[in-house]
Amino acid sequence: MKVSIIGGGGLVGSCTGFALQTSGVVREIALLDINQDLAGGQALDLLHGGPSTADQIISSGGYEHIPDSDVICITAGLRRKPDESRLDLINRNVDLFLTILKDVQQAGPKNDAIVVVVSNPVDVLTYLAARRLDLPCSQVIGLGTQLDTIRFRSLIADHLKIPPTQLSALILGEHGDSMVPIWSSATVGGLPLEKFPGWSPNLANELFTRTKGSGAEVIKKKGGAGFAVGIAIRDVIDSIALDSQLVLPVSSVQDGCYGIRDVALSVPTVVGRQGVVARHEIELWPKEMQGLRRSGQVLRQTIDTVLQRVG
Repeated sequence: MKVSIIGGGGLVGSCTGFALQTSGVVREIALLDINQDLAGGQALDLLHGGPSTADQIISSGGYEHIPDSDVICITAGLRRKPDESRLDLINRNVDLFLTILKDVQQAGPKNDAIVVVVSNPVDVLTYLAARRLDLPCSQVIGLGTQLDTIRFRSLIADHLKIPPTQLSALILGEHGDSMVPIWSSATVGGLPLEKFPGWSPNLANELFTRTKGSGAEVIKKKGGAGFAVGIAIRDVIDSIALDSQLVLPVSSVQDGCYGIRDVALSVPTVVGRQGVVARHEIELWPKEMQGLRRSGQVLRQTIDTVLQRVG
């Protein structure tokens, strides 16, 4: 399987390449970037690590890689400022993203190619990609709240001093201010999190608040997130490559899940070689359901604003 990463010279794109290299699942990784020297340097750096990772083809270049790519991962975009919400990026990133979509379309992607959108605001851009590309909506996936979810799990596990792989918890909805923590199904080793010693509603609010601010916190401290984003993207792409059909909180255009339609946001989604294979409506508490639907309304308003401007 070949994965092309648009924006592969940048922090997120290069960390994605590294995560895919270390997992050793995909056969070929191509880094595409407007700064071809930077992408070439990142590719060379990855190539040097090949003897200790996996037998893969590592390359760089431009849109000539698109026609034979199985997965097209779009990470290019302008960085969010520390005090800027993801939705505030909309006017700065939409025009760039539409140019990328046009170039991808002109390059001629495969009929069964899967497009993975990472650029922010990811839900809005996922919606645009699904509407602008000549591909079934099921073949366009946004990273969505997969990153928020693993951040969420890491912070809870760190606070409780438990192995992070033993914790199960989800964030759904928008990858942004209206994201929804799903406490109703959160568990530690299969046991309800709310029954764990020391757990309290105040602690839950504190950890969720920190999760929401994690992106800004990382930007403030080191200039931008990379490692965790790369891991989150790897989770999605590996499930596509292996047809693992993992259930992941990724974004796609909804057609009725939880009563939500015509907006891209994250719900529990089965991800496989065909992209979105299915969606699951896990049971939610009433306030979680209300929050998820509100998230859809917030995103719908933003999408309407964008469509008025770009058509």
